[in-house]
Amino acid sequence: MFSRARLIYKQNHLLGSNLKVVIRKAFLNQVKMGDSAVKSLNANLWDSDPELFDLIKKEKKRQCSGLEMIASENFTSMAVLQCLGSCLSNKYSEGLPGQRYYGGNEFIDQIEILAQKRSLEAYNLSPEEWGANVQPLSGSPANFAVYTAIVEPHGRIMGLDLPDGGHLTHGFFTPQKKISATSMFFESMPYKVNPDTGLIDYDELLKTARLFRPKLIIAGTSCYSRALDYKRFKEICDDVGAYLMADMAHISGLVAAGVTPSPFEYSDIVTTTTHKSLRGPRSGVIFFRKGLRKVNNKGEMIMYDLENKINQAVFPGLQGGPHNHQIAAVATAMKQTKEPAFIKYQQQVVANAKRLASGLEAKGYKIVTGGTDLHVLLVDLRSAKLTGSKAEYILEEVSIACNKNTVPGDKSALNPSGIRLGTPALTTRGLIGRDIDTVVHFIDRALRLAREISEKSGPKLVDYKNVLHTDAIFKVKLESLKEEVEQFSNQFPMPGYKEY
Repeated sequence: MFSRARLIYKQNHLLGSNLKVVIRKAFLNQVKMGDSAVKSLNANLWDSDPELFDLIKKEKKRQCSGLEMIASENFTSMAVLQCLGSCLSNKYSEGLPGQRYYGGNEFIDQIEILAQKRSLEAYNLSPEEWGANVQPLSGSPANFAVYTAIVEPHGRIMGLDLPDGGHLTHGFFTPQKKISATSMFFESMPYKVNPDTGLIDYDELLKTARLFRPKLIIAGTSCYSRALDYKRFKEICDDVGAYLMADMAHISGLVAAGVTPSPFEYSDIVTTTTHKSLRGPRSGVIFFRKGLRKVNNKGEMIMYDLENKINQAVFPGLQGGPHNHQIAAVATAMKQTKEPAFIKYQQQVVANAKRLASGLEAKGYKIVTGGTDLHVLLVDLRSAKLTGSKAEYILEEVSIACNKNTVPGDKSALNPSGIRLGTPALTTRGLIGRDIDTVVHFIDRALRLAREISEKSGPKLVDYKNVLHTDAIFKVKLESLKEEVEQFSNQFPMPGYKEY
């Protein structure tokens, strides 16, 4: 009896020991599997997602092999890319520096304060007279935050009409539909350009403003090639008691370099993106006046009250946590504006645009306003018997990127008569002088080919595309021109990571 009991005890003891070994081995295997899982989730993109990485490499090749002439695009610096890919993406920081709703923001606060400070320095602004909010995710949210803060629901605004070179966020609508959210939540009245000159009609703007009585007038453009008269805008605003908001998204780099008039002398509020001529990340900044606004008829001092309203409209009004990697990238982009090389770069951007405009004019193309003061030009293709859509398509097919655009007199933004061309990205890659002449030659050849195709296909875009890709002679001409463009483009360096 005793022996049998002892045997059973030994068997159970061995079983227990073996079970412990099995459990321990299973636990260690789980730990190893956990380590392996963590490692696999932290692998390089090219190892963890080769499908996506291959697409990114193809896009990099497209950028290197083509001529990027979309006026709102540019190639940013390595420093900006490094900020965007940093650990700052990990952090939540709702609120303003020193007033966060999350802990652990000691260094995030310092980064945002640095971005604010450098944003003011980039445009030579006094911190006693101006403040900056660097949290908007881009230019459109920045504009909407200003309207939310200052205009309030159903308040009145005036901006340049989209077909005349304005931006969607400046209040665009059609007789059939309110297109922009700006026109949905606020009452907007467009001002226009003179259809003959393509220039803003300031006299008509004053007449309309006196009737409409807006709370805010926007001095800003998306496709307008001449410097704005900010003094005249301010005089009109003072006449009707409106705030002046300048949207300098396109020209912010030119303003920082002093190669175009600054809006800050006359504006109450200035908004900007940071990725166009400024060469920063895709982000936005709002600048707002501080201190004395005016002295009224009774001699009373009226102070600006924009800071709190705008800050609260950004957060918690319209956004959650800011994108700290973007804010850091804004900080380093603003720092670069103080480099002598940055000023030379912006001067070259304008010189290249002027050369591009004069070169195309010499080829017989009509340039709206007769030229450009800035980085952008608008080509009216009606005399060339082409639509903007057909021109944009064939240029993309030969590796030249631009965008179709309305010209003064167009009735529909969906069927525009022109193309918009810009020089910031080409200038970033080092194109100057005769290089721009070569680009003019390429554009002219492509548009002449487009006319030939259009004469055969007729007016419809779908037929035009079909003929382009099925006619043997046109296909040969297209491929030949594309090869020339890409060989030319690949000569010029591309900033950023070499791998992708």
